[in-house]
Amino acid sequence: MGGGATGAGIAREAALRGLTVALVDRYDFGGGTSSRSSRLIHGGLRYLEQRDWKLVKESLAERRILLTIAPHLVRPLEFLFPVFQTDRVGRWKLELGLTVYDLLALGGNVRRHRSLSKRAVLDQEPMLRARGLAGGSVYWDAQCDDARLTLVTIQSAVRAGAIVANYTCVTAFDSEPDRLTGAILEDQLTGAQATAAARVIVNATGPWTDRIRRFEDPTVPPLIAPTRGSHVMVPRARIGHHHAITFLSPIDGRVMFVLPWGDRSYIGTTDSDDATSPDAVTPTEDDVLYLLRSVNALFPEARLAPEDVSFCWSGLRPLLIGSAGRTPSERSRDYAITVGRKGLLTVTGGKLTTYRRVAVEVVDRIAERLGTGGPPTDPLKSRSATEALPGGQSHDVQDLFSRGVRRGFPEPIVAHLIGQYGAEATAVYDLLEERPDLRDPIHSQHPAVGAQVVHAVRAEYARRLDDVLFRRLSLAHETGDAGVEAAPGAAAIMARELGWDETRRNGEVERYRAQVDAIPRGGRYF
Repeated sequence: MGGGATGAGIAREAALRGLTVALVDRYDFGGGTSSRSSRLIHGGLRYLEQRDWKLVKESLAERRILLTIAPHLVRPLEFLFPVFQTDRVGRWKLELGLTVYDLLALGGNVRRHRSLSKRAVLDQEPMLRARGLAGGSVYWDAQCDDARLTLVTIQSAVRAGAIVANYTCVTAFDSEPDRLTGAILEDQLTGAQATAAARVIVNATGPWTDRIRRFEDPTVPPLIAPTRGSHVMVPRARIGHHHAITFLSPIDGRVMFVLPWGDRSYIGTTDSDDATSPDAVTPTEDDVLYLLRSVNALFPEARLAPEDVSFCWSGLRPLLIGSAGRTPSERSRDYAITVGRKGLLTVTGGKLTTYRRVAVEVVDRIAERLGTGGPPTDPLKSRSATEALPGGQSHDVQDLFSRGVRRGFPEPIVAHLIGQYGAEATAVYDLLEERPDLRDPIHSQHPAVGAQVVHAVRAEYARRLDDVLFRRLSLAHETGDAGVEAAPGAAAIMARELGWDETRRNGEVERYRAQVDAIPRGGRYF
């Protein structure tokens, strides 16, 4: 249960080992926190302050693996970390931390860090505040499209034999007195019900974890204490930065990021306790103002205001409750695997970067329960560490580009398709050739074309309009109107593919508009 990154990783790992696997999610795959993260694959530089060497080392090892098996989605990114005289982390402390960071990567580093003088920092980022600047450093981590990384992990699981279904809810468990034997499922789009028998049931539902655990035992105490991480998207030109920026918020000293995303930038993240239902989490006015004020202090000419925000999002981190008493930022990002009184296997905690490693350990536990496992698998030697995710197979990017251009497709669209699909871009080339009517962009500010909507339905499990515009094509993040202009055209294409009538098609458009309207953006709520 749970089609976020963790659940997807478990399904893939189990299927690659030859187990019979079914994965279900109440909403869309990646519809929760796994499409609402900071979009980073990183070692967690700030965890060095907490002396969590193990988590940093594991994260850096996983960063290397994901850069190898999904190079089209996980890309190296250069960060600049400026240091100001009033910061709690001085230049010597940052230099020491980055040296340790490089060493913990064990040869799997993208590049070694470099220390910069004040003048060198301003040469790199001339719009930075010069007053009080002491210097800084440049280091490397990686950035990804979190929703698509989750999606291709699910596709890999399916190719290994898994059965998957989004919009499929577990409403109850079947059980005998001492063990669970299956789950009752309900299709959230049609209302149809079915029962799935299973020898092992895994709860990988993130912020919904405790709700599912109570299906097995209504008296079970909570396992997680969620915190809310919010981000805002603004025009990149307003900030004028060239690198990804790591910095300490002048408001409270927390580590924050300003991250490039095409012609836009996103700022994150907050870290606040949140008891809101995961179904309703959204950025607050305080979140948005905190993020904007922090960046305005770093880039004085930006003068960002709420009306500059084109999109914002929040995700709930399912952090372990055992670290209560610390501030949200200090709580562990480690994970835990627990077993309920009737055998429900629950995994929670962790971070996007380590989702594959968590999956290896969970499937080791499953194998022990089934009596099919030997000693625990070395997570660095697991087959999932070397088998490329769909699109990440070895390929010549220039050859892919040339093939697309030779077929008569515009260069910007070809480049966009390769960036989205990697080696799988040829499937969309074929569709464009078969359906010339699907060659036009679906939004005036974005290169996505109609063929990608068809591909999302046929090959990527998209069943609702927001599946496409939020998570498959990221138009919500990458356009000034959060993708609203594309909604009618995309819905019309989906209607032809899925057999929607006019009422359903119009309903999907109105639903999408309502979803966008509910998101604080453009200053309308402030």
